Amino acid sequence: MIDIDKWQEIYLTIKQHKVRTGLTAFGVFWGIFMLVALLGAGKGLERGVMNGFGDVTNVVFFWVGNASQLPYKGLSKGRTIHYTDDDIEAIRSRIKDIDLVKDLNGLGNYGSAQYIVRGEKSGSFSVRGSHENMAPMHQVRVIKGRYINKRDIDDKRKIAIIGTRVEELLFEQNEDPIGKSLNIYGVHFQVVGVVKPRSSGDNAQRDAEVIFIPNSTLRYAFNQTDTVGTIVLRPKHGVHANIVQPQVEKLLMERHKIHPSDAGVVSSFNLQEQYDKVQGLFTGITFFSWLVAIGTIMAGAIGVGNIMLIVVKERTREIGLRKALGATPISIVVMIVQESVVLTTVAGYIGLFLGVLLLESVTMLMEKMGMGDGIFSKPEIDFGTAMVAVIVLVISGILAAALPAAKAAGVDPILALQDE
Repeated sequence: MIDIDKWQEIYLTIKQHKVRTGLTAFGVFWGIFMLVALLGAGKGLERGVMNGFGDVTNVVFFWVGNASQLPYKGLSKGRTIHYTDDDIEAIRSRIKDIDLVKDLNGLGNYGSAQYIVRGEKSGSFSVRGSHENMAPMHQVRVIKGRYINKRDIDDKRKIAIIGTRVEELLFEQNEDPIGKSLNIYGVHFQVVGVVKPRSSGDNAQRDAEVIFIPNSTLRYAFNQTDTVGTIVLRPKHGVHANIVQPQVEKLLMERHKIHPSDAGVVSSFNLQEQYDKVQGLFTGITFFSWLVAIGTIMAGAIGVGNIMLIVVKERTREIGLRKALGATPISIVVMIVQESVVLTTVAGYIGLFLGVLLLESVTMLMEKMGMGDGIFSKPEIDFGTAMVAVIVLVISGILAAALPAAKAAGVDPILALQDE
């Protein structure tokens, strides 16, 4: 049953000291507001960065690095190795924790631009080989048409998937590129899809200026049948890439007779390792946000506790009278704690509400300006975080009232009634 008189009493106490109460509650309000703003901003930054990784985060890429620097097994230094299909078959058969291993080739050096012609228009773009279901590995997503499928690979079809920047430069505005033809070194490829980068910044610019074609077609049409440019592999579910990376590196060095200490000949990039580092970074950001916000909340709670001590001092006669009329120490404690919790909870809820409102406003503004897919994307806090914030508020209110409540419970009614 709700005690109306008690709630009216709390309201009157706050109303009598509006300025003092407002300034004290501001510390709690600001702490929650900062918590929501910092966590929301951190989440938006995390979502934007993680979107750049795509749906696949546990892949490892291997390519040929420097020439050998050490002689080994009767072979001189200065050798340049080349990966072949036999290397891929060896990895597939001997490394049991591998779920997928594929060959990737490109025209020219990795990332180097190739001269592409389409009618009277032309441009320089990166041309790479790919396989079915590998768009996430390239950190792109299809926005028009389709991606490479298995039949494209098996039949060595001359089809192409172009980046958004390629579409912009080689096609007219509002022209549908699907079904149109591109000339790559005298070979005509039909455009069947357009992809958009998941990443942002310089990486987005690079990934928007790319043309993907079936890797089997690239190797056959451009005389790379005996060479694999890059080996990409994905471990089985639950297996960390750090486990298979050294196994594959060791196997490749054994197959090509590279000295175990000859670093840089077999080069690799572990995407999962980078992903773990980024996750660790955002875990630290979240911890720092909670640390700063809870510190501010506790500072506000200390202010509330000081105010409650003043309140207890001002109401000493009232408390003494209550005890003389039979009020128990527990009832006095509950009265003080209730006032403190109400003050911190109301102030904190306003901070929570305005913080969420700020995040929603930023999200709407970003979507309106077309910035939803950038490095900062959709700042928000989840329901669980909001509930934790509410629990922190209640605990802060209880802690703030602990000392004043204990002092109020220990008031001697006889001395209190004599208090001026």
